[in-house]
Amino acid sequence: MKMLIVDDSVMIRKVVKTAVEKIGFLPVEAKNGKEAMEMIEKDHSDIALVLLDWNMPVIDGYSVLKSIKQSEKFSHIPVLMVTTEVDRKRIIQAVEAGATNYLMKPFSQEDLIEKMQNCIGK
Repeated sequence: MKMLIVDDSVMIRKVVKTAVEKIGFLPVEAKNGKEAMEMIEKDHSDIALVLLDWNMPVIDGYSVLKSIKQSEKFSHIPVLMVTTEVDRKRIIQAVEAGATNYLMKPFSQEDLIEKMQNCIGK
């Protein structure tokens, strides 16, 4: 099974990729929301979790979250928001839109792994 890492930062994708591999999943990466939606469309049955940044070019993470959760094909995929957005209103907005969990940057690898495992029910 795959975990889709969606972030415009190469460094963040590397950090998250390491954590995904540590818990035994195959990391796949997208640098913006458009790429993410294309990958989800193609591989939705094989994606265990989407790790999603909010602020990205082309299509932002909140729009991707809404698209995933409003689609009958994709709504089963859990979404972990991994972002610098710390405004309480934004966190509530993401949870109300269907985010499974929320992790603020910067984060420790242990916190990330714990949140990922919670999202996938482990």
